[in-house]
Amino acid sequence: MSDRKTNLDARAVAGIVLCCGLWGLNQVATKVALAEIAPLLQAGLRSLGAALLVALWSRARGQALRGGAPAGAWRGGLLAGALFAAEFGCIFIGLQYTSASRMVVFVYLAPFVVALGMPLIARAERLSGLQAAGLLVAFTGVAWAFGESFNGPATAGSHQWLGDALGVLAALLWGCTTLSIRATRLSAAPAEVTLLYQLGVSGVLLLVASALAGEPWPARVGALSMAMMGFQIVVVSFASYLLWFELLRRYPATKLSAFTLLTPLAGLLAGVALLDEPLTARLVAATVAVCVGIAAVNRRPR
Repeated sequence: MSDRKTNLDARAVAGIVLCCGLWGLNQVATKVALAEIAPLLQAGLRSLGAALLVALWSRARGQALRGGAPAGAWRGGLLAGALFAAEFGCIFIGLQYTSASRMVVFVYLAPFVVALGMPLIARAERLSGLQAAGLLVAFTGVAWAFGESFNGPATAGSHQWLGDALGVLAALLWGCTTLSIRATRLSAAPAEVTLLYQLGVSGVLLLVASALAGEPWPARVGALSMAMMGFQIVVVSFASYLLWFELLRRYPATKLSAFTLLTPLAGLLAGVALLDEPLTARLVAATVAVCVGIAAVNRRPR
């Protein structure tokens, strides 16, 4: 694309940091809503609700979704939506066998999947040795923040290895979702089209998975859970994902993906601010490591 940039500018950095902050808050919102709304059902409703908002947004702007994408982009759209749904399925099933903190570490292997795969799509996005080291430092910061869950014997039962494996698979699926968007004709489509495919397909698949898993529909949903669902639908799945896909259209996927390592730390910091969780020296050190690593990944060559 003629408007694609090779480095992140101030606008891109501000946008991706905003997304990571919102995704971190989403972890808190999801945890609160889980008290009344089952996980797969919650994810499916969130996707379909946001898909409706994308359609209304495009209609209000006079943008034709059907004609806005290049021919054949629907194949990439179906693939991205299916990968997105499978990722959530792996996470929610895996959480039955392993702890949430261990799951976070494995899921955020996804930037490495993007870093390894993007040079096959765009050679210009190959990371240098210093940038690869920066990505490793940033991931080490995330692993350090959640490292206490790896100490001692398995705390989630004898099948903890299965949950960990599903976390790694979720990371692979997340990375492949990003790669599929860049590798197919969907990369030339407007962000609204890309997002509508991902939300629509994943919403249907997640609700089917919820039904197959026998998740109950809530008999009553309180005001707090409704507010958390509203935040997930409007702010996270609609607004922040729309911004994310617009960034993917214009900036290097490898450098953007490195910033996503801020998300789990943003979730921990949100827990400190909103749930009165302790601010530890481990969390501060991990945040510094992630920031240093991201700076190295995005260092411009001389």
